[in-house]
Amino acid sequence: MSNIASSGKAAGGELEEKIDLTPETDAKLEQSATLAKSGQVREALAILAALEKRCRVGNDSPNLVRVCEASLQYCKDAGDEELLFSTIQTLTTRRSQKTNAIRAMVHKAMPWCVVDQYTPIAVTSEGEKAARTKLVETLREITDGKLFLEGELARLTRALAIIKENEGDIAGAADVLQEVHVETYGSLSKREKVEFILEQMRLTLGKKDFVRAAIVAGKVSRKHLQEENMEEHKVKYYTLLAENHRHDKDAFALAKDYHAIYSTPHILSDEAKWKEALKSTVVFLALSPYGSEQQDMLHRVNKDGNLESLPAYRTTVQLLLKNEIIAYPMANQQELESLPSFCEGGEDLTQFWHESFHRRIIQHNVRIASFYYKRIHGARLAQLLGLDKNRLEKEISIMVSDGVVYAKIDRPKDIIRFAAPKSAEVVLSDWATDIDKLLHLVETTTHLINKEKMTQ
Repeated sequence: MSNIASSGKAAGGELEEKIDLTPETDAKLEQSATLAKSGQVREALAILAALEKRCRVGNDSPNLVRVCEASLQYCKDAGDEELLFSTIQTLTTRRSQKTNAIRAMVHKAMPWCVVDQYTPIAVTSEGEKAARTKLVETLREITDGKLFLEGELARLTRALAIIKENEGDIAGAADVLQEVHVETYGSLSKREKVEFILEQMRLTLGKKDFVRAAIVAGKVSRKHLQEENMEEHKVKYYTLLAENHRHDKDAFALAKDYHAIYSTPHILSDEAKWKEALKSTVVFLALSPYGSEQQDMLHRVNKDGNLESLPAYRTTVQLLLKNEIIAYPMANQQELESLPSFCEGGEDLTQFWHESFHRRIIQHNVRIASFYYKRIHGARLAQLLGLDKNRLEKEISIMVSDGVVYAKIDRPKDIIRFAAPKSAEVVLSDWATDIDKLLHLVETTTHLINKEKMTQ
C-alpha cells in the first residue's frame, strides 16, 4: 500500500525527486557557447537538447530555464529564423514541459518581435517583416489556451493586429482581435483590458461592422471609466461610441456621448474642447425625439453655468423648454448647423440632420398647440405653424403613432381634436369628485355662517 501511495505522489509532480544539475549545466552551456560562436549552432543545440531532457526529467526547473533560453539565444545570434521557430516549437511542446520553461521562452522571444509590450518592432525589408510576423504568430500558437500566459497572448494578438492594419488589412486585424475575449482574463489590469477592447471597437468600426462594434462596446464597464486614471480612455470610448450612434442616426445617444466627453475633468480644463463637446450636446439634444429623459437632460444642461458663454446654444435650450411656438428657421439655425459634429458623416447624414431639425421644431409646436387647444381648424393650425396642411397632417400622424400626443383629424370638417374623449367611468369619477368638492364648500360655508351668528 505504501508503494502505491508513493508512486501516486510522484505522478502528481509535487513530491518527485529533484536533481541538481548545476555543475553539468554550467559545463555544457560553456561548451555549447563555444560551438555556437564558431558557427556550429546545430551541434550546440544537440548538446543542449540532451541536457534539456535531463533537467526536465530531473525536475531541475532553474537549469531547465537556462538551457531553453540559451538554445533560443544561439538561434537568434546565428540569424537563422527557421531554426529559431522550430527550436521554440519543439521545446515548448515537449512532453511534461515545465510551466516556468515555457513562460521563460515566451518572455525571451517576445522582445525580438514586439516593443512596449505590444508595438511591433520596426523593420525595413520584406524578409524581416515576414520573419517578425511569423514569430508573433508562432508565439501566439504557444500561448493560446495557457492560463499562465493569457496576458502575453493578448499582447501578441494586439501586435499581430497592428501588423495587419499597417499592411492595410483592417478586416483581418479586426478578426484577429475578436478571437480574444480579454474581458475574462484575470492577469491583466482593468486599464489593459479597456485598451484592448477599445482597439477591438476601433478596428470593428474600421471595417464597418457596426452591430459587432455595439456588442464589443458593451464589454466596457462605464463605472471603471469614471476612475481618475481612465480619463483618456473614457474620451476615446465615447468618441468611438459616437461614431457607432452616428451611423444609427440616434441623436439622443449622440447627445449622451458628447455630454459624457464634456463632463470629463481634463476636457473641462480645456476651454476649446469643452465648448465643442457642450455645443454638440445641445445640438443633438435639439435633434432628439421628445421624451422624459430628453427633457430631464435639457433641464440639467440649462442649469450648467458654462452654457452662459454660448448664447446661441443657451437660447436654443431655453426655447425647447418653453411652452411657446418656435419659428423656423431659428435665428441661430445657421450657427448650429455649421458645427463640425453636425456635418460629420457625409452630405447625406448632414441633410438628414437638417430635415430632423425642422421635424423636431414642428413636433414641438404641435405639442404646444395641443396644450392650448382642444379643437382647432387644420388650416388655422397650419397657418400658425407656417406649414402646408399635408405636412402638418403627416407630422401629427407620426406623433400620434409614437404616443407623444392624442389627436383625431376630421378631414371633411377640417377639425383637429387634441382632447381625448373620456370614458363613462372617468366622467362618473369626475362628477363624483365635483360633488364631493361642492358638498365640502357647502359644509364649510354653513359652518362659517353659524360661527358668525354665534359671535353676534
